[in-house]
Amino acid sequence: MAEAQGAQDAQGSQDEDVKARKERERDELYSLDISGVEWHSAPGTEEHEERVEIAYLPEGAVAMRSSLDHDTVLRYTEAEWTAFVLGARDGEFDLEPTELNGGLAAAEAAPSGSGPGAGTDSGGDVE
Repeated sequence: MAEAQGAQDAQGSQDEDVKARKERERDELYSLDISGVEWHSAPGTEEHEERVEIAYLPEGAVAMRSSLDHDTVLRYTEAEWTAFVLGARDGEFDLEPTELNGGLAAAEAAPSGSGPGAGTDSGGDVE
């Protein structure tokens, strides 16, 4: 019984250490002066278009903002940014096509025979 309690105490202490470390990292990240950083956006976007801009910060951290709202800046540690990029590459954030994101309208507007399921057997008799 005492052994189980000791393991729980150790886990609780470890959780508190991780939480404290993350708070320190966040505080350090947001205390950085980023007024002189160089912002980058995807190639081929126009100045008037809303786009995501990123800036590389010390120690692999990244700042991100909207091109139309320079006052709101999100900051990510190297580990957070890496997890995000790898997740995006793996399709973790892909949206199912819906009318709200242009997917459903695009599928309905596709010419007959070129939309989803084109060229598949519809279950009819095969001659």
